[in-house]
Amino acid sequence: MARKFACIMAALGMTIILIRSLRAGSAFESAILSAMFWAIAYGFVGYTIGSIARNTVDESVRQKLEREISAYKKQQAKS
Repeated sequence: MARKFACIMAALGMTIILIRSLRAGSAFESAILSAMFWAIAYGFVGYTIGSIARNTVDESVRQKLEREISAYKKQQAKS
């Protein structure tokens, strides 16, 4: 999940900067360098967000399974 978010954010960052540079009439070299920098920056942010999302989902699923197993064991103990 983290890699997917990183790729999406990096592509988004690069696209935004390239479009902005084209509209402003910037030089090709400076536009590419700026886009590469922001792709790396956005990629890092995307990876961080994806890691947090993955950990949140994993923890939520783990807690739900533990509750269900606990409830099942209590039910079996009563029987």
